[in-house]
Amino acid sequence: MSSSLLRPALVLGLLSCVGPFAIDMYLPAMPDIGADLGTSVAAMQGTITAYFLAFGMAQLFYGPWADQAGRKPPLYAGLAVFLLGTLICTLAPSITWLTMGRFVQGLGGAAVMVVPRAIIRDMATGHQATRLMAAIMLVISVSPMLAPLAGAGVMAVASWRWIFGVLAVAALLSLLMIRFVLAETLPPMQRQHFDLTDTLRGAKRLLSDRGFMALTFLGGFAMASFFVFIASGPFVYTQAFGLSPTGFSLAFAVNAIGFFAASQLAAGFGMRFGAARVVRVAVLGFFASTVSLVLVGTLGFASLPVVMAGLFVANAFLGLVIPTVMVLALEEHGDIAGLASSLGGTLQMLAGGVMIALTAPFFDGTALPMLAAIAVCGTIALALSRGVRVQAAVT
Repeated sequence: MSSSLLRPALVLGLLSCVGPFAIDMYLPAMPDIGADLGTSVAAMQGTITAYFLAFGMAQLFYGPWADQAGRKPPLYAGLAVFLLGTLICTLAPSITWLTMGRFVQGLGGAAVMVVPRAIIRDMATGHQATRLMAAIMLVISVSPMLAPLAGAGVMAVASWRWIFGVLAVAALLSLLMIRFVLAETLPPMQRQHFDLTDTLRGAKRLLSDRGFMALTFLGGFAMASFFVFIASGPFVYTQAFGLSPTGFSLAFAVNAIGFFAASQLAAGFGMRFGAARVVRVAVLGFFASTVSLVLVGTLGFASLPVVMAGLFVANAFLGLVIPTVMVLALEEHGDIAGLASSLGGTLQMLAGGVMIALTAPFFDGTALPMLAAIAVCGTIALALSRGVRVQAAVT
């Protein structure tokens, strides 16, 4: 990557970490939060679903706004809303208030996901964009390793409420970084006047594009598998496997390393073998590894080392899939990159939220229901990978 892209990659990566930290940092505390608020596992999983649903829906708003007003105003507004939601979570007296706060957090956190994607499209296309996306994923991928450990560290010296206090400080620092470090990448002459008819026309164009939809939902169900793990993993690892919050954080970090390492190979593999081929092969590997885990679990061999090793391999394949499909999905829609990013992000987050809601009733405290839900995501992603050929033919 050229030196001119290194700084924005770092800035965008740090901004994009706000959302993952909001998801991952409180995971080690979920059992304690549930006990403190006197609620059930399903209700605690509902706080994650609320975040994802709000996160997904709000992207429909931030994308067109970013195309109209430039990239920075939506970032300011989103982080301000995120800060409000974080304060609600910090002071929440009940699970209802915590869920409400998580919903507001998701409404704001969407901005720091959808707008950076549009900024990437402003700055680069093709393999250069994949390299930039991979560099950002490098920064983002550190967050699943650090966020749970940071949450466990906070719990070691203070109550779970201080986890949200730390997130509030992160939001304030992000606002300062946008103001003083991040440059605007959409010149006024390239901005689009918001028109509902044009927006609906653009949405219709995207929804009728088989390649865009296949890639969007492929990435959506790939990420949904990780969302299922996020919702169930804290309880499986601490209750079924007997890990402490810190132990869970370390196990979670191991799973993230596979994704982090593989994501850095995505651009190079795409240049050598073609992005579409990389996606198809990686999805096949993801499917095979997740189905194998279910078979192992059904036979009664789903021990902690086996589950960790299997998820490490599965997440490594996801590291090749997710940054590549993000770039492919936007490649042919540069003129409506903000709308394409927001619509794609909405559909992906909704897929994740729906998967959590559908699988939560089957959770029984063991690893098998979680592994089965992840395998379902892998099966759907494999079916959708056939649509990558449509998109590849025009890139």
